[in-house]
Amino acid sequence: MTKSFMGVRLRVLREERGLSQIGLARMLNLSPSYLNQIERNQRPLTVAVLLRLNEVLGLDVQLFAEGDEARLITDLRAALSDIGTRSSKAELRELATNMPGIAQAIVDMQHKLREATERVDLLAERVSGEASSPRLPTAFEAVRDWFYNRRNYVAPLDEAAEAIGDSLPHGDMTEGLIARLAGRHGVRIRVEPSTRTLRRYDETARLLYLADHLSSGQRAFQIAVQLAFLEQDAALQKLVGDSGLDAEASELLRIGLASYFAGAVILPYRAFLQTAEALSYDIELIGHRFGVGFETTCHRLSTLQRPNARGIPFFFIRVDRAGNISKRQSATDFHFSRVGGSCPLWKVYGAFSDPGKILTQIAEMPDGRRYLWIARTVDHGPVGFGAPRKEFAIALGCDIADAERMVYARGLADAAQDQITPIGPGCKLCERPNCRQRAFPMVGRPLEADATIRNFAPYSATVREIPTGDT
Repeated sequence: MTKSFMGVRLRVLREERGLSQIGLARMLNLSPSYLNQIERNQRPLTVAVLLRLNEVLGLDVQLFAEGDEARLITDLRAALSDIGTRSSKAELRELATNMPGIAQAIVDMQHKLREATERVDLLAERVSGEASSPRLPTAFEAVRDWFYNRRNYVAPLDEAAEAIGDSLPHGDMTEGLIARLAGRHGVRIRVEPSTRTLRRYDETARLLYLADHLSSGQRAFQIAVQLAFLEQDAALQKLVGDSGLDAEASELLRIGLASYFAGAVILPYRAFLQTAEALSYDIELIGHRFGVGFETTCHRLSTLQRPNARGIPFFFIRVDRAGNISKRQSATDFHFSRVGGSCPLWKVYGAFSDPGKILTQIAEMPDGRRYLWIARTVDHGPVGFGAPRKEFAIALGCDIADAERMVYARGLADAAQDQITPIGPGCKLCERPNCRQRAFPMVGRPLEADATIRNFAPYSATVREIPTGDT
């Protein structure tokens, strides 16, 4: 027993047994004042007192053990974080140690709240057909919605960025951007050993520090981000001020807009769109022309929605192996559910099994609409043996009607039905009752109405109901 100050647990036990403090003190051969100090955590609950409790009351001493305390602290921290409450480790430990019942009740209530909120969100999506919900979005979701509502195109920043980008050689802007940063703002560049920070600006010294593992294109991007803060501050403030977002979301939006500006500088709109059309949207060739990577190219392709000069409306997403979505931008009406998980049959998840290779997929949604998807893995981080790197899967998709403009549609135009993958917006919203990849029943559908769920062993009436080949 590593924690000995558990007076609240002892007091709860005493009250449950209907004993007074004086009565329990007599039974334990302790003075009332000593027992009072134990219950107030002014004295430790010693092994000798525990053994006496076991002898007198037949108490299981495991009630005072720490076996589940660490797990309860973790669950409690997650539950409180869900409602925006941050507590110190000491506070969490005090609550879990001395009042585990109350701590567990908080965890249980938050689980019920999250389940109820998710259910409302899912039902709202079913009714509206859109990724909307009555709950308050997180700051990240609020920023994503801001870009989504503008079809991922921000005219004031894009046009200002294009003027800068067109004045520099496409595909090799680093030196020109360094000269602009120094000539107009007196800011010099310093390269420092790889850290978790890609870019760090020292305003006092007028120095911009860049990680040494960045490629030329990545350095140009980070310099352009700093130019956004220096040259587009008024535009950023106006866009953020007009957004109506709270403080946390506003700061994220400001960073997102600076990154948008940077991408538009190194990939100027008209030149980039013309190149994309000329190369039939071959992502790797486009990236090579402009000296940028696969992810940056895909991200920029999803922003080409300038009136009178539109590219293909794309849906862009970045996920990790655990299914966490860290980037999600759309110039289309396509969406997956924000809650309840996305579809495991979506090609983006298969990319991790074939790293570095571009995979294609024609996917059909339950409403019959079809999309062409391109997916590939990317990784980021410092180089060298044992260096920690981050791995993601990138997916870029468009309506099948636009797919003929892409090199990836070759040979897919006449795809047979068995080459088309039926996917859905996520199991809890998907109307496909016989999908063998289903993880949850559809919200609002009785469990017995779903053939696949009914045939899962935990729900089957007999083993004979399990489909052939299932285990």
